[in-house]
Amino acid sequence: MSRYLPWALVALLATVPLWLTDFYVLHILITTGIFVVAAISLNLLLGYTGQLSLGHVAFFGIGAYTSSLVSLGFNAPLVFGIPFGMTPKPVWLAMLCGTAVAGLLGYAIGKLSFRVRGAYFVIVSISFAEVVRLVAVNWVELTQGPMALNNIPALKLDLGVIEMSFLRKPAFYWLVLAVLVICYIIVARIVASRAGRAMIALRENEPLAMSVGIDVTHYLVLATVISAAMAGAAGALYAHYIRIVDPDIFLFIYTVTMVIMVVTGGKGTLAGPLVGGALFGLIPEVLRGMAIKPEVQWIVYGVLMVLVVYFLPQGIVPALRNWWIGRTKPAEAASTDLEAQAGGGR
Repeated sequence: MSRYLPWALVALLATVPLWLTDFYVLHILITTGIFVVAAISLNLLLGYTGQLSLGHVAFFGIGAYTSSLVSLGFNAPLVFGIPFGMTPKPVWLAMLCGTAVAGLLGYAIGKLSFRVRGAYFVIVSISFAEVVRLVAVNWVELTQGPMALNNIPALKLDLGVIEMSFLRKPAFYWLVLAVLVICYIIVARIVASRAGRAMIALRENEPLAMSVGIDVTHYLVLATVISAAMAGAAGALYAHYIRIVDPDIFLFIYTVTMVIMVVTGGKGTLAGPLVGGALFGLIPEVLRGMAIKPEVQWIVYGVLMVLVVYFLPQGIVPALRNWWIGRTKPAEAASTDLEAQAGGGR
């Protein structure tokens, strides 16, 4: 039964645009879903390899800017006046480019930064995000700087017989849900594979993992590439949904949001980013709907986060799992004892 429960949940979520008439709520669900995709990507790095990246928003922003520029077309000189440009491309191709470029930069950063560990990696990741933000602000010929890239085209797919447009919110909701499910399946397959077991071994005891022949750098870079590509895909979705991108997309608060979603939901669990993302993605909007002042909203948000971390240090999903195991085991033990007594009586 539990095997089919996730698919039943996906089917239920797919029906939301059919009965939800409030487009503002649908907008909140779309943006929350995009950040859940980003949280899933961060969970692969933080939850399964134990490497904290506080610059993960860089890959999110790179995916957004790359996809926007490829779909709009650009013409900006490089160093020494070397021409650098491209004519507008289809949006689906632009989104794939955003995902690929984020993944390639993830590979480069992984190869460079995983020569160090711990706090040094955190510093490298933050520095990378800040450098990318400064490039977005100052390379005005390419990114428009603070003026932002606007009029970003919406995704349209020409299938020959029919043309699908994702300009409307219901269609884009289904697109985000599809990408979220794909990313979840990819992470689940990786975790269940040999590579996933190697990543978990690195998280638990890196010296021991190295002693049994696990190539530390190889698996850490692999996790970074996949994580960065997924974050880039989330950024591309964000760009073609909001249809305007500026350097504020690299704000540190977005990385903090992703980390909160992963840690409170339960890092190193498949369902953790989903639960944490849904909870802390929707809470600010619920508080806003209660007409609470903005400063009070953030106080309540912070207090809730502290309470979750204090009382559920492993996260919501591990706590629920432990509660369920503790609830069912006594019943199973009692059933076993009764069977043993009945057998003895015979």
